[in-house]
Amino acid sequence: MSAYRERVHRRGAARATVLQTVGRRERRSHLTAPRVPTVGIDIGGTKVMAGVVDADGNILEKLRTETPDKSKSPKVVEDTIVELVLDLSERHDVHAVGIGAAGWVDADRSRVLFAPHLSWRDEPLRDKLAERLLVPVMVDNDANTAAWAEWRFGAGRGADDLVMITLGTGIGGAILQDGQVKRGRYGVAGEFGHMQVVPGGHRCPCGNRGCWEQYSSGNALVREARELAAADSPVAQAIIDRVGGNVSEITGPLITELAREGDAMCVELFQDIGQWLGVGIANLAAALDPSCFVIGGGVSAADDLLIGPARDAFRRTLTGRGYRPEARIVKAELGPEAGMVGAADLARLIARRFRRTNRRRVERYERAGLGTRLVPRGREDAR
Repeated sequence: MSAYRERVHRRGAARATVLQTVGRRERRSHLTAPRVPTVGIDIGGTKVMAGVVDADGNILEKLRTETPDKSKSPKVVEDTIVELVLDLSERHDVHAVGIGAAGWVDADRSRVLFAPHLSWRDEPLRDKLAERLLVPVMVDNDANTAAWAEWRFGAGRGADDLVMITLGTGIGGAILQDGQVKRGRYGVAGEFGHMQVVPGGHRCPCGNRGCWEQYSSGNALVREARELAAADSPVAQAIIDRVGGNVSEITGPLITELAREGDAMCVELFQDIGQWLGVGIANLAAALDPSCFVIGGGVSAADDLLIGPARDAFRRTLTGRGYRPEARIVKAELGPEAGMVGAADLARLIARRFRRTNRRRVERYERAGLGTRLVPRGREDAR
């Protein structure tokens, strides 16, 4: 048996305690959270990334594996998470685990209500993992955890109110106001990608038509390039030649590469999705009035090819333009690790409360004159 497993079994059920409510007052709480290492997990449709993160947002060690096929049972993905955490725990003293999941998470941050790329449907992920890992577990939407990381350690530092927009296969989002992630009454706020911007427009996998992510996302970028290539358009000859006529091999990274090389069609495609991005940001500014928009996700790797047109469209369509302060639009700094880092940092808040709960329990025994004889094993070190 590994040293980690021996330690877990020795401490017993004491480490299995999981607070039902993480707490709704995140503002400033990160300043008093214990400076202990925690594990962050970022779960997507293609990969599971796990890392040990310290209190300053530094990644001490990172592991990555492919996401098990979505047709398999949820337990297969949970097994993968447990294996990664146990592996990291062999070399690090892990105090809590944070999960950033690509899906809808309930307001209590305990259940994944729906994950489009995994077989999770109302899945009690937090409790299942806590029972197996015997440490506190926190579950949140991956865009929320990424926004938290950028506010704490990245491009959003110093912003009182920020909105995170993640551009990947679709569009994810998160709202952070006065140091607190705004999750909404049911936990599913920030699904900006499914705002309808074109009535009767392109069909979206969510079931509606004309959603924002159908016009400004990785899918939109690739769809437009493939349509031009399939039509044998003269403007698409460079990309047709690059894939040897196999249109299905056209990908977002390839379009980005050609755009950086100056290919006119690829540059124009980024201008198109950038303009749609700017229009959507202007709408969000009218509704939320943040001081900063942070643009992350894989598509943001195009830098000013995307963000430049977005800024231009934002200024053209912002309500009250010329008579109001304009929010900054910046690229995320933490890259693909943002969700993992944010999940680990949010989990540190649970580690704080977990340790205080144990300490108070010890104090109650001592005040009753029972000393520590009746304190369950594993609790003595919590004082």
